[in-house]
Amino acid sequence: MFGSQVIPPNKSPHLRKSGSRPVVFDLDGEQGNTEMEGLLHSTEPSDLKIPSLPISTAAIMPSPILLWRFKVLLFFLWGVFCCKIGWDSVMRMSVNLRDLFLYEAFLYYNPLLLVTMMVWLWGVNLWVFAQSTISYAKIFDLDQNHLTHREIWKVATWMTIIVPISMTAYLYLYSHGEVSLAASQPVFLYCAVALILIFPFDIFYLSSRYYLLRTLWRIVFPLQAITFSDFFLADILTSMSKVLSDLERSVCRMVHRQVATIAWFEADSVCGSHSIGIPIILVLPYIFRLFQCVRQYKDTKEKTALFNALKYSTAVPVIFLSALKYHVLPDRWTDFYRPLWLLSAVLNSLYSFYWDVTRDWDLSCFTRIFKFNKPSLCSYLLHGRKWVYFWVIGSNFILRLAWTYKLSAHLRHNYLTVFTITALEMVRRFQWVFFRVENEWTKMSSKSNLQLSEISSEEKDKLLAPSDHNV
Repeated sequence: MFGSQVIPPNKSPHLRKSGSRPVVFDLDGEQGNTEMEGLLHSTEPSDLKIPSLPISTAAIMPSPILLWRFKVLLFFLWGVFCCKIGWDSVMRMSVNLRDLFLYEAFLYYNPLLLVTMMVWLWGVNLWVFAQSTISYAKIFDLDQNHLTHREIWKVATWMTIIVPISMTAYLYLYSHGEVSLAASQPVFLYCAVALILIFPFDIFYLSSRYYLLRTLWRIVFPLQAITFSDFFLADILTSMSKVLSDLERSVCRMVHRQVATIAWFEADSVCGSHSIGIPIILVLPYIFRLFQCVRQYKDTKEKTALFNALKYSTAVPVIFLSALKYHVLPDRWTDFYRPLWLLSAVLNSLYSFYWDVTRDWDLSCFTRIFKFNKPSLCSYLLHGRKWVYFWVIGSNFILRLAWTYKLSAHLRHNYLTVFTITALEMVRRFQWVFFRVENEWTKMSSKSNLQLSEISSEEKDKLLAPSDHNV
């Protein structure tokens, strides 16, 4: 034994990784114990030629909490740096051009900022679903490779970093006279987003990107039976119609090379604020949703689908009557079209609010969406609390009325106000998701229980049925 190479047993506790559970193994009888004692006490360190073992990386890695705090600190410093550069760049501009300069920069970047906000909120939705008993993967018919809330938040984090960096670069370059370089910043950003979405290789969550693009295709061309994910995403797009409208205007200016120029100052230009393309893009999500309801009625013959289609049709006069202000005489607008616009706006808001509460949601009992599998502060504050229902119903009613402001082109002069109302509409949709998904899960569970009860009753009848053969 002495002078030879000693190899520890495979199950030796000295070979365990740091933080792993202790390994318990059995040595056969007293002979095994005697041999182990002789190995530990009789051999000297100088005589052993045990190969050096690498130090476990887990032992030298910092704790996850420390890493998370470090990332938060870096994120905060990065935000302060971008705000400082952006503010200094804006202050370099003359007072007369400052508002126009900010408006143009805001037009290019506010759609992507709002999309980033929606991704963050969707991650919160998935986190709540994961904590509760609701299987959102089954509801949306997702495969096992679907994105979790952590991966959604990772995507949102990168979006939160990249979009403000591009905006800061645009402000800095434009204010320092590099107009051509400044004009290229939003173009590069939009092209990068488009390329990532259609990138055909298995990186950047290929299956999830394909699922999103396929669902969007089914929304635009409802040639097949409508699934829950189809009309669910279409409903979210109705809340993002202003985002889609600003995307159209931004792409229009990029195509016509009007970025960082004064060509777009004219409201009646091809990409101006009076363009007919604005109401067309605003109304498209509602048209898509209307066609889905018609297709659903064709497949199921349920009259509820027709009443739902009527709800989406009430948004069409709100959008186009508002756009008529720039194409008719002022007196004609004030005396005839404005009262019609007010009537259609009130009708759309009240009808949509009624449908949210009575059809999309099920408020007949306390919601189970906030009843988590493990006790938590969030579940304690939200589950079974009456104030949650008063808040959701009240805020939904107020934001439904405020949403009319966004759909009306003649009211959209203050871009900060419109941005705030659009963000609040996404918060309303974020609340809506909880109760809509729970309502769908309740329907699926009830249907499954009914089918199981029918199968059980059939088997019971077979067992109780008299036998036809003789013994």
